[in-house]
Amino acid sequence: MMSADRLVGGNDQAVVRIGATVRRPVRRWSASVHELLRHLERQKFGGAPRVLGTDELGREVLTYLEGESAGEPPWPAWTWSEDALVQAARWLRDYHEAVAGYVPSPTACWRLGGTWTPGMIIAHNDAGPFNAAWHDDRLAGFFDWDFAGPVTPDSDVAWVAIAWVPLYARRVAVADGFADHASRPERLRLFLETYGWRGRPAEIVREAQARMRARAQQIRRYGRGSDELYVRLYERGVADHLDEAVEELDSAAAWSRA
Repeated sequence: MMSADRLVGGNDQAVVRIGATVRRPVRRWSASVHELLRHLERQKFGGAPRVLGTDELGREVLTYLEGESAGEPPWPAWTWSEDALVQAARWLRDYHEAVAGYVPSPTACWRLGGTWTPGMIIAHNDAGPFNAAWHDDRLAGFFDWDFAGPVTPDSDVAWVAIAWVPLYARRVAVADGFADHASRPERLRLFLETYGWRGRPAEIVREAQARMRARAQQIRRYGRGSDELYVRLYERGVADHLDEAVEELDSAAAWSRA
């Protein structure tokens, strides 16, 4: 019998690897996430795990994405390389193409709620270095799809840019290993150019601020409840960090010229 190794990275503390598979607890939103992942498999999109079913303990079974995860901060050098930034943008572009025609079932249930309407996509919603698999100098894809749910494509572009440019609070970025804050406007332009964004970077900055405000509200709302992840985020002051990031983007002249 193969041993079970607890995986680092991601948000769920009860995730283990057994051989070439990952075992995770089934949640109320799992069936909707599985539907999305099966659509990606049919589209031959390679940057996400495949659903294999459930095991004898009732856990979901997914394929393991081979590669290194960012782990605990400070994150490894590849995280903030220009190459990783470009690959994250390409992954996002390819992902949006793969889900452009995807319509979830009417009974779809998402962790943070929300209902898909025309013009929206179902996004990963947590595609940062902490959920990335980096293998042989290549972004193999993203794991931990628990936050998948409906957003606009522009909102998703902003959310991934927050994680990889990065656009979050400077002191948090420093703790994560990123200190070249002066390069952020150019990194954002590179990210958007690679993705194929046709608007002005300042539009994505405003969208990023809106996403961070919304996430801060979610953390304060759910962090006082029974969701263990949100309790941890609330206790770590992540909502305050997001508020700080919004204010920093407001005060940075470089963004207003972008």
